[in-house]
Amino acid sequence: MLIYLHGFNSSPGSHKAQLLQRYMQEHGLGAHYCCPALPVLGMRAIGVVEAEIARHARASVTLIGSSLGGYYATYLAERHALRAVLINPAVYPHEDLRAYLGTQRNLYTQQQYELREEHLRQWQRLYLATVRPQHYLLLLETGDEVLDYRQAAEKYRGARQIVIEGGDHSFRRFPEHIPLILEFAGLKQG
Repeated sequence: MLIYLHGFNSSPGSHKAQLLQRYMQEHGLGAHYCCPALPVLGMRAIGVVEAEIARHARASVTLIGSSLGGYYATYLAERHALRAVLINPAVYPHEDLRAYLGTQRNLYTQQQYELREEHLRQWQRLYLATVRPQHYLLLLETGDEVLDYRQAAEKYRGARQIVIEGGDHSFRRFPEHIPLILEFAGLKQG
């Protein structure tokens, strides 16, 4: 099972989530994909994903997280000894998103909400200083205009890393890496 965790102000309707879902359906793997809508509060988001993990045999779950979803995937991979694919992951959302405190709007659902200090505190509680690098496949583009890719490269040192010059926060080269993601997850294409 591949559980996709979308990023901040995103949703299951994001471009990468939709591309991955379509690809998996076209290759006979549609039943092995899910992308839950993640609540804004960190602990609630973790609860939603843990419910999905519980619905599947834990050993067969691989998480894939983009941006803030990568932060959540890290916490959950360490907590449940899962594999995780991280795409331009957030490393310090409790610091980096401070500049966004105030009114926010989800890019896909148009839901409006207030980003508060409580959000930052919850993200800080999920912070892990060290990780088991063998659990991760890290996909980075150096042109990420939102996050400093070097922070992720350092945090996940020892993990399998693919660092691509250029690009942006959306990870433009995502489609060509889907077969590698499925291989890492142990899913065979039909």
